[in-house]
Amino acid sequence: MSYEVLYHQEVVKQDIPALAQTMKQRVKVTIEAKLLTRPELFGIPLRQSLKGHRKLRVGSYRVVFTIKKATVIVLAILPRDHVYEVVEKRLG
Repeated sequence: MSYEVLYHQEVVKQDIPALAQTMKQRVKVTIEAKLLTRPELFGIPLRQSLKGHRKLRVGSYRVVFTIKKATVIVLAILPRDHVYEVVEKRLG
């Protein structure tokens, strides 16, 4: 099964532009290789207040996403030390 990837507006406006060029490339390659093919296999389920969402490790960064049918929605691409707080704020 093939998946489509959508990005939260804040990921496009804030997260991606803040990444170094090499990290942008690493994240892009990882998303294409793992989230477009088998996100449920590669994404580690989150717990507690973020239950139902998943994370993918790319170096010291975390890609937090959710799966809705054949769509992967990326909620954040941030360093792990504050990514979960930001995701909770973005979810409202």
